[in-house]
Formats: sequence, structure tokens, C-alpha cells
Amino acid sequence: MDYKDRYIFLGFTAFTAAAAILLFYDTLFGGGAVLALMKTVQPILYGAFIAYLLAPIVNFFESQLFAGAVRRARAKGYHSSALVRTVSIIMSWMVIIFFFYLLASVLLPELYKSILQLISNADNYYRTVSGWIFHLLETNPAMADWVSSQMSVYFTDINSWLRGVLPQVQSLMTTVSGGVLTLLNFVKDLLVGVIASIYLLATKEQCAAYGRKLSYSLFSREHVQWVLRGVRKMDSIFSGFVRGKLLDSIIIGILCFVCCSILDFPYTPLVSVIVGVTNIIPFFGPFLGAIPSTFLILLVSPMKALYFVIFVLALQQLDGNVIGPKILGDKTGLSSLWVIVAILIGGGFFGIVGMFFGVPVCACLYSAANFFLDLRLREKGLPLDTKSYTSDRPGGDASTKKPENS
Repeated sequence: MDYKDRYIFLGFTAFTAAAAILLFYDTLFGGGAVLALMKTVQPILYGAFIAYLLAPIVNFFESQLFAGAVRRARAKGYHSSALVRTVSIIMSWMVIIFFFYLLASVLLPELYKSILQLISNADNYYRTVSGWIFHLLETNPAMADWVSSQMSVYFTDINSWLRGVLPQVQSLMTTVSGGVLTLLNFVKDLLVGVIASIYLLATKEQCAAYGRKLSYSLFSREHVQWVLRGVRKMDSIFSGFVRGKLLDSIIIGILCFVCCSILDFPYTPLVSVIVGVTNIIPFFGPFLGAIPSTFLILLVSPMKALYFVIFVLALQQLDGNVIGPKILGDKTGLSSLWVIVAILIGGGFFGIVGMFFGVPVCACLYSAANFFLDLRLREKGLPLDTKSYTSDRPGGDASTKKPENS
């Protein structure tokens, strides 16, 4: 590496370190700069995410339906012809629109009926729950005294709240109007994101080529290979987890809908949506979806609620041992402990979105840490196998050991 490349590399390293420190400080102490920046570029982020999800579908149509045209275009030095790419993008969006049409025509009406049924039976459910509570209090005097004391505290708080009901109503109206405005902004950002995704899909090879060009301008040739290898590893983790988890959750939601319909469980569409959506969250998702679903069925029939719990346990076993491994494989390489840590940290900082993306982000950091750890061990001539470090003096020759995570 000559002096010019060395100074560029040192400057880039210093800039990256300073940016990481500022990002860490802003995240911990709530400066809001990162969130403000993300809101500014939110439509582009939507578009990039949509394009990332649709890229395999576009590639599938190009390779399966237009293989001859793609081969002729590559013989001329192009990845694909403009016509083939345009038709593939249109067909990909037709698949997405057809999927949402099925969702709107089949699931949403049934979901609407379930919600109406839940609202119409709210009084009966209230009396049922009240009966359970009164029966519990009659058989537990100590608990009855505690509930009575809590009710007096809540009564005082309610009186205080009623005295300021007018300011609260004004605040509610402001919140509702703000919610409508937020929804309109989300729809606008989503439409801009869809347009951006079409552009990104049409020029995805050029975008990738520009990224490689930028890497070669910042790093030496030997370092570029490591950078590109890291990017490919990140893409493998994110594509396998994000796309795989979404597909897995759709399959689980459909299986839940079919089986609950056969078993004649109440609120089948609503329960299936809850189970399918919460299944996106790793580890905790099945529990988050099973608890409210079980409670809804319990209000109608305690026996069916028991059957539903058994069914959900069987469904999760099927997902964890058959469907999940087939779709996801071992893309993250994380143990259960690190998955829990990633979910808790991601959820603590970024909510539901953080719980979902925390796992692949943690997997990328874990893979990078393992890579540098193995690199240092090779330089010291030490073994890479973790089992070699069960004693204070690791033995073996590092050159004869294979890394655990290559």
C-alpha cells in the first residue's frame, strides 16, 4: 500500500470510527439525529426494502421465462435487455397485487366479520370475565381486600381525570388529527417508495457496480476482496432471514387459518392473522400471538381454548423442526442466548421493527467478530476450534484446524 492509499484508508477509518461513536451516543442518549435522518430518507428506505424483497422474483422471471433473451444480452455485455427487465418487474408487481387481492377478497371480509362479532359480544364477555373475578374474590378474601383498595385508588384517579376532561378531549382531538396526518404521510412515503423500488430493480446491477467502484476507490485491491466478502455475507444473512422469515410467517398464518377452520375455533380469521403476524418476531413471537388468541377463544369456550393451546404448540413444533429449518436453515449462526439478547436490545431501542431486524444485525456483527477473532488466532498460530480452549493451554496446530464459521 503506498502512502496515498494509506492516508485514504486511515482517513476513512477515522471517519467511520467517529461516525460510529456519534451514532452510539445518539442512540443511547436520545439526541434524535438518527431518527430525524431516517424520517428524511424514509421513502428511499421503503423503496430499497421493497426492491430487496422483490429482487428474487424478478430474477426468477428473467431466468425461467426469458432465459434465451438474457443469454443473448449477456453475450453482448449486458445483464439483461431493457424489455425483459421491464416485463419481469411488471410481472413481479402483478404477483404482489394478486396476493393482496386475495388477501382483500378472502381474508379481510372474514376478519371484518370476526371483529364485528367480537364487538357485538363485548357485553357478554364483560359479564363472563366479571363472573370469574367475583368468583375468585369470593373464594379469596385477602385478594378481595387488595382489589378493594386498588379500586379506591383508581376511583380517586378517575375523579381527578374527570375534572380535567376538557383538556383531555382537546388533546385527544389533536392526537386523532395527528394520527390521520401520520397515515397520509405514510401512504405518501409508501407511494414514493414503490416508485423508487421500480427504479432500483431496473438498475440493480448498475447500483451494485457503483458500490464496487466506490469500494475500489477507498480501499486497496487486497482489502476490497475482504470488503466484498463481508457484503456478500451480510446479504446472505439478511436475505435468508428477512425473506425466509416473511415466507415462513405467511405459511404459518395459512396453516393456522386452515386448521382452525377445520377444528371450528371461534374468531378463526382474527386468530390466524395474530398468529401469522407475531410469528415474524423470532423466539417471542409465537408466545405474543398465542396469549391474546387463547384469551379470545377462552371467552367463548374454555375447552376449545385448551384445544387451541395444544394446536399452537404442535404448530410451533412443526415450524421449529420442519418448516423453519427448510426455509431459513442456519442463516444467522446465532445461539438461542444471542437471539434473545438481539431481540431485547433491538426491541428496547426500535420497538417491533428492532425486534425483527435485531437478529440479522446481531448475526452480521457476530460473523464479523468471529472473522477477526479467527484472523488474530491464525497470526498467533493458535487453533480456531473453540473446543481446544477448554483448558488454560490450547493445543494443536492452527494450520490443520478448520474455522467453525467459514
